[in-house]
Amino acid sequence: MAPSPQDPAAAAPRRKVSRHRGEGQWAAGHHTPLNGNEQFKKDDDGLNVRTRIETIYSKRGFDSIDPNDLRGRMRWWGLYTQRKPGIDGGKTAVLEPEELDDKYFMLRVRIDGGRLTTAQLRVIGEISQEFARGTADITDRQNIQLHWIRIEDVPEIWRRLEDVGLSTTEACGDTPRVILGSPVAGIAEDEIIDGTPAIEEIQRRVIGNKAFSNLPRKFKSAISGSPLLDVAHEINDIALVGVEHPEHGPGFDLWVGGGLSTNPKIGVRLGAWVPLDEVADVHEGVISIFRDYGYRRLRNRARLKFLVADWGPEKFRQVLEDEYLGRKLLDGPAPEQPVERWRDHVGVHRQRDGRFYVGFAPRVGRVDGATLAKIAAVAEEHGSGRVRTTTEQKMIVLDVEGDRVDSLVAGLEALDLRVSPSPFRRGTMACTGIEFCKLAIVETKARGSALIDELERRLPEFDEPITINLNGCPNACARIQVADIGLKGQLVVDEDGNQVEGYQVHLGGALGLEAGFGRKVRGLKVTSKELPDYVERVLRRFAAERADGERFAVWAARASEEALS
Repeated sequence: MAPSPQDPAAAAPRRKVSRHRGEGQWAAGHHTPLNGNEQFKKDDDGLNVRTRIETIYSKRGFDSIDPNDLRGRMRWWGLYTQRKPGIDGGKTAVLEPEELDDKYFMLRVRIDGGRLTTAQLRVIGEISQEFARGTADITDRQNIQLHWIRIEDVPEIWRRLEDVGLSTTEACGDTPRVILGSPVAGIAEDEIIDGTPAIEEIQRRVIGNKAFSNLPRKFKSAISGSPLLDVAHEINDIALVGVEHPEHGPGFDLWVGGGLSTNPKIGVRLGAWVPLDEVADVHEGVISIFRDYGYRRLRNRARLKFLVADWGPEKFRQVLEDEYLGRKLLDGPAPEQPVERWRDHVGVHRQRDGRFYVGFAPRVGRVDGATLAKIAAVAEEHGSGRVRTTTEQKMIVLDVEGDRVDSLVAGLEALDLRVSPSPFRRGTMACTGIEFCKLAIVETKARGSALIDELERRLPEFDEPITINLNGCPNACARIQVADIGLKGQLVVDEDGNQVEGYQVHLGGALGLEAGFGRKVRGLKVTSKELPDYVERVLRRFAAERADGERFAVWAARASEEALS
């Protein structure tokens, strides 16, 4: 019988029934693309775009590029469109992508483990000078980035890189990105274990393999056997760090689920010890979990850290062992606390073979093509054929005989590459910033360089390790949350009521076994103009108030808001 008009069932509006779509996990049977990124990846694998670049786009020019290739698949080959000059930070989140796009690209050269020969470095320098207007930035992921790249020149650039064993394959995109490695792997006197064979095996299995070229989002890896914990293992999707097992000897401790951006998370230990010859198996298992169980519905929840947070380390290890490895992993010890505060290998250090390696600091990772070529020449003049990049935007020359060290140092210093830098030159990093990045709101590279100069002038006696990281937007490419002083770019209001470039301040972040995120003081923002005054003021208070041997991060955690303002 039909309900009467007084029946509540008749009066209530009919609810729209929507089918629960889950999180887009393939392992749960959710293969229907739930957003535009998942759709274009399903339509065509990102690796396939290379053929179109070589045969169509490089011949017909920028305007011939399909939008899903331009802002999507081309990242699988290390290419991002760069920001059109003259667009201020207030328009970053307002304009459409095609309004922000310049007709030039950033090209990222992947350098797994930071390993380069001087011949390879020279080629990058030559490419920079010929095709990239001399630009070159060393990133905090050991890559080198070039700018002003024309699509017409990309095939020739690839040819030159690949002729010397380099590539841009999966340097960007929803892929296994560059594998971080200790830049002194195999040579450091204090090394626990050399992870180089594992990095090489992972490269062979995973990079360019279509079984792993459609991940929910990017996948970051780090492997180091250095007791300095020199690869920022705490903020990678997977990290393996050297430990000594009491029964089985040297191997690796396994971490998963780290990452920064707008939802930062420190990675978690799975409590598993992994021998060198099983590292590639474990890496493949973890990346497969991410591929199959990773969240694909929302891009802002598609990193592995969200799955690890939901599952917890116990379930994650069980799934890894039961479904992907088919065996149990051995329990193992945690790494020991590093004895050194700096993890960048800057300075002169003895190698295990009696020779020396020499680490040096450019300004906030910015060099240029001519300087890269000169570094290669200086290294070769002093008997070295190998250089390394670090995760702190630094570089290292390996294999220098003792009687050639002083001459090498002089040669580097003549290029403004400091082997004994001030704490400010050594500890300041900056992302690409508004100069080239479409996500950025403020300038970073020039601001960071100018800040170094000001602090060296104002605080010449300051000699404590200090990290100052500048980022042009909230995405934390320069690791703002884990710096002593992290500066997140945003627009702020100055004393005259004008909207200007500035930074939200994070204080007291750290990596290491006491890793943690910086403290945000309520309302603490500084304009770019005020930045040197602010940093000077805080560092003077730290110097005056710190206990004996107290690190900045510890002081910042206990200091009053007034002291930090």
